[in-house]
Amino acid sequence: MKTLAHALALLPFALLVRGVVQDSLGADPVAEITHATGTWALRLLLLGLALTPLRRLTGQTWPIRFRRLVGLYAFFYACLHLATWLALDLGGFWTQVFADLAKRPYIMFGFAAWLCLLPLALTSTRGWMRRLGRRWGQLHKLVYGAAALAVAHYLWLVKADLREPLVYAAVLAVLLGLRVFWYLHKRRAQGA
Repeated sequence: MKTLAHALALLPFALLVRGVVQDSLGADPVAEITHATGTWALRLLLLGLALTPLRRLTGQTWPIRFRRLVGLYAFFYACLHLATWLALDLGGFWTQVFADLAKRPYIMFGFAAWLCLLPLALTSTRGWMRRLGRRWGQLHKLVYGAAALAVAHYLWLVKADLREPLVYAAVLAVLLGLRVFWYLHKRRAQGA
């Protein structure tokens, strides 16, 4: 099952590589790579957030076994997205970073989302879970901020058709709403 999950998570990357090799990414391949890597990072981030509600709603435990894998692939695509911007969009001219941020401030939201994901990826091992103890769970709540920042990044950068980023915003709102509902329900039950 995990082999299939790895294959599915790597499929968008394989299709991008094929597109580069075959020169079939359209008139602006850098824009296509940037869009694809960012979209897959966001999709996988939301999928990772959906696994706990899926477990709670179905009573099945198998979704939780994929949470780390999905989260790490979300980070992988976020890294590709960031690297595409730095290396291909800016051409490696690091001095242009601040000029580009001034011209396209939505990039700050994307970068902040990546910064939230970085410590999560670095501490995703069982060893770090043991070392950090209860603080590990607190640290990994950064995923909610990362998802909100990623959705804001996407909403802000789209200029015309907002349907796709609004779908992601709605999915995030439902996932966060479920968590708030369950949290309040648990507190109410403990207080009774």
